[in-house]
Order: sequence, then C-alpha cells, then structure tokens
Amino acid sequence: MVLERIQKENDIQKIAKEDLPVLAQEIREFLVEKISRTGGHLASNLGVVELTMAMHLCFHLPEDKIIWDVGHQSYTHKILTGRREGFDELRKYGGMSGFPKRKESQCDAFNTGHSSTSISAGLGYVEARDIRGEDYHVISVIGDGALTGGMAFEALNNASHLEKNFIVVLNDNQMSISQNVGGMSRYLDGIRTADAYTNLKKGLEKAIRKIPSGGDQILSHLRKTKSSIKQLFVPGMFFEDMGITYLGPVDGHNLKELIRAFREAKKVKGPVLLHVLTKKGKGYLPAEEEPSRFHGTEPFDIRSGKPLKKERKRQLYRCVCQSDVRHGGKGAVFGCHYGGHGGRNRTGAVSQEIPEPFFFDVGIAEGHAVTFAAGLAAGGLKPVFAVYSSFLQRAFDQIIHDVALQNLPVVFAVDRGGLVGSDGETHQGIFDLSYLSMIPNMTVMAPKNKWELADMLRFAIGYTGGPVAIRYPRGTAYDGYKMFRQRVRYGQAEIIFDEEDIAIISVGHMFETAANVRERLKEAGLNASLVNARFVKPLDEECVASLAKEHILLVTIEENVKSGGFGERVLDYVSRMELACKVVTITLPDDYIEHGSVDMLRKEVMLDEESIYKKILTVYAGIQHQTVSDKGDQ
Repeated sequence: MVLERIQKENDIQKIAKEDLPVLAQEIREFLVEKISRTGGHLASNLGVVELTMAMHLCFHLPEDKIIWDVGHQSYTHKILTGRREGFDELRKYGGMSGFPKRKESQCDAFNTGHSSTSISAGLGYVEARDIRGEDYHVISVIGDGALTGGMAFEALNNASHLEKNFIVVLNDNQMSISQNVGGMSRYLDGIRTADAYTNLKKGLEKAIRKIPSGGDQILSHLRKTKSSIKQLFVPGMFFEDMGITYLGPVDGHNLKELIRAFREAKKVKGPVLLHVLTKKGKGYLPAEEEPSRFHGTEPFDIRSGKPLKKERKRQLYRCVCQSDVRHGGKGAVFGCHYGGHGGRNRTGAVSQEIPEPFFFDVGIAEGHAVTFAAGLAAGGLKPVFAVYSSFLQRAFDQIIHDVALQNLPVVFAVDRGGLVGSDGETHQGIFDLSYLSMIPNMTVMAPKNKWELADMLRFAIGYTGGPVAIRYPRGTAYDGYKMFRQRVRYGQAEIIFDEEDIAIISVGHMFETAANVRERLKEAGLNASLVNARFVKPLDEECVASLAKEHILLVTIEENVKSGGFGERVLDYVSRMELACKVVTITLPDDYIEHGSVDMLRKEVMLDEESIYKKILTVYAGIQHQTVSDKGDQ
C-alpha cells in the first residue's frame, strides 16, 4: 500500500507522481473503514483529500503553518503527519481528537473547533512571522459556510493591507453541515457558474505564458489590475475589490491543478485567496448522496451506509423544543442557529414546520443572531433563538448589550448544555449556567425531562418580564417522572419528595441521576428529599430556607463548572443567611474537559451516579460523627 509509506510529515513528498492518485483512493478507503467503526466527521473529510495532499506536497511542515477553520475536516492532514494509528481511538477518551490540537502534533498550528477563526489566526501568524524576521508560509483553510461568519470578513478586511504572502484557501463545497444560506452563498454560486469568465481566463493565461521572456511578469501585472472583464463576468469581484488577489475557481479533486495553483499563490506578495471547488462525501456514494447525514456520523455499515445502531424511537430534546415553539402561539419566531445551517437534521426540519416569515436561518453568525433577535423583540415579536451552548458563548456581549440591558423578551433555547462527548473541549456546554446567571435581567431555567421542557417553553414565550434562557442537553429526551408536572411558576422550584435529613437539589437533566441516587439512599435506610430546581436564576430562596430548617445536608447537582454555577448561588445564600445546614456542591471541575463518551467523562470527573452516592454517604456520615462528638463535649 502507498499509504503505508506515510509515517511522518512530508513523507508524501517522496511519493512518485503516478502513485498519488492511488494514495488518494487509499486515504478515502481508510477514512470510510475507520469512521464506520468509530463514528466521526466523514463527508467533509472525503471532500478535502486531494486539497490536503496538494498542500502537503507544496509546503513543508511544521515550518509552514496550515490552519483549519473548525478543524473537523483535518483527518487527511492527520494521516499525512503520521497519525494513522490514532484513528482506532478517534474521539474516544484518551484517544486522538477529531480536531487539530497543538498538544497532539507540531503540525497542528492552531487549535480549532468553532467557525470563522482561521483567517484571523493566520493573519496573526503572518504578522508574527514578519515582525520576527522569519520565513515560512501561512495557509488558512476556510469553508464557504464559515465564510458567512462576520469574524471571517473582519479578518479579510484586516489582511488586505499586507504586502507579504498570506494564502487563504476557500474550500467551497456549497455546504457547511448542510446547504448554506445568505448573500455570500449566492455570490459564490455566481463565481462557480461564470464559465465564460473562467474559460476566457484560462485561455488568456495559457497564451500569455507562451510569450518568450516576460510572459510571467505580464501575467503577474494583469492579476493586480481590476479587470473590466472580471467585473463583467464575475459579479462584484468581492475579494479583488478588497485588495486580495483572487485565484480560481480550481477543481478541488484535480491534484495537478491544485499543485499549480498553490505554486502560483506562493508567488503573490500580499494576501491571496485560492477558491477551490470540492464535493462533500467524494468517493463514497452514500456520503455523496446524503452529505448532511455523514457530516457527523455514528458507526455505520459500509455497504449500505446505514447506522449500525438502530435508534430507539424516542424524542430528542431539540425535537421537543421545535414542536413546542411551533405551537407556542401567534408571534413566536424561531430564529434558528443550529451551527448556522438549514438542513434535514437541524434547522431544515424546523423550517418546514415553521415556514417563512416565522423562521430565520442566519448562517454561522451568533453575534448577529442575538442582536437580530433583539430587533425582532423590540419590533413586537417574540423570538426564540435556538443555539448550541458553546456557540452562544461567542455572542456574550450582544446578550448583555443588545438584549438584557434593554430587558427585551428574547427566549434563548440553549441546546447541548452540559457534556456533549466526543467533540471535546470546544463543544462542551459547561459554562452556560455561569455566564448567563451573571447577567442582570436574565432568567435561567433548566428542565428535568421532556415534559417540563415543553412547559418551560410555553412559559417563556408567554413571559414578558425580560429575556429567558432554557438550557437542555444533547440527545434523547428523558421521559421519566411525567406524573410530577406542577405548573411552572416564576422563580419557584418543584419539590418532588419532601422528607428530612438530606435534600438533593437537581439542576435540569441531572435529575435522572439525582433520582437514582435518592433511591439508593432510601435503600440504605436514609431519609432524602428530592427537589427539581427549575430556575437557576432567580434562586428560589424561600425553598432553600425551608429545606435548611428540616435538613442537615443540602446537596446540589449540576453539569456545569463550579464557579458561578447554581451550587455556588445556594452556598452563598445559605452563608449570608447563616442557615444551619451543610451545603455540598457537586459540579464539573473548573477546567476544560476533553473528548470521550458522556458516561466515561462523568465517571472521570465524579459526576456519575456511583460517585455522587458515595460522596453523599461520606459527607453525611461525617456530619453524624461530628454531631455525636459535639454532644459528647457538652
């Protein structure tokens, strides 16, 4: 196998030209085989095989820096830098990450996971290189979906002043997770279909190159000219008008064309954008036909492309959210941003149920989405902004400045709150309860099950007192404890079982674990109350004060970092009021949490049922011992 000759970075440069197509095929077969077992991002990686090979053939790593936007499409890059063996443990706890990681390899120039960051990071590398007098190439690879993010435009604008080489590769597959939306998508469509310009350009370049002594110089001069031909055939010539040399479009699956294009790009003194056309899922028919499904896939059967694990027909939390927003009453607007794409598995399903003008897909643009929702609210509508927890972090200023400061009634449906598993550090939604709770005027809620999520959404849509955030986890919606469905009242917790001695206060989706822990405590002969917090903010102080009178131990359980979380709010209140009970906060550590299954990660951070049960027993036994000791001293 040609692939076996790749043991470390730059080994591809030793491969004979005639063997490169074979290598590309072997890489695709390898990716399909491995990801069919482990799961992972398949379609995006199949689409950039030749593009990645071309970069590794034209540049020398780790001296030259390749920065991948988002980074989920970096699998071929990992193969070509000697990490082939790591794919057996891809995205598993302790195994290789599905994203670039500087700690994993010197060839990973920049950690990524969120969208639209690569050009900014690349520009920083370029300026650092020039200030330090160093000599290497910087290549930022960004997809057309990520180019909808405002940060990418800010970086392009900033880069336009450069007088030294900086290469931006636009990987254009007309998709991000699914079909792209917006003006940039339409603009790129115009470039792709401008055949007259492309053919004329290729013919002109070929003719000029044949001019003896000076053809290349003439061609270089022409590229710096704002050609009226370009303006005629390609709408706007957006990049050239910004001062960025535009090369392309180039067939992203033609290795010869790609290598030639990169060699030309390296000669440009200044920023250059190389527009590469690729096909998501290339080489594996099921992924070509359903690229959205194979964007991030579970293990599957290679022959059929069907998942190996048959999913139980249970509602996902996001499906509950979609359904209840749809029935939320006149004026409910679903301003959706599930990763910024309208697709079958994400916003597309919602857009079919909530038709225009009540549905908006804003692209990958979290800051814009929040302020847009604020404008909708100021205009008299009731926007519901659905967004992943880790993506909402990117709009923190807009939440404060544009929503909360004006006390506008925007509802934030915060999806993937808590641990999300195999996507790792950049996607764990473990800070949201903290950063949302600190914002004045913000109400923060978390449902115990799918029934309560529906009730909370209806409550939030009808609430006019300010912004409301409802935080729920990734995955299958818990449907237990349906009979416990007290009416949602502002700022009030729900007491499920009222006993004495030990009180467990659960936040959101940790309720199932908390209920199981209580059952084990009962089996051990202990009294234990169970409370569903419902509201992280405002804290139900009356409930906490009441619990403190009848219990010697209050235990809070939440899948959020400790700092600024619900447990700290309870601890602060008990301390300020000098209430006579001990508070134990069971939380995630104040740290970043790597990739792995949610069950494995919970065990690792001692947030699983067994660890919580043992901790409560230990603390309670300590309190009992201290009580006996104090009585003996009297």
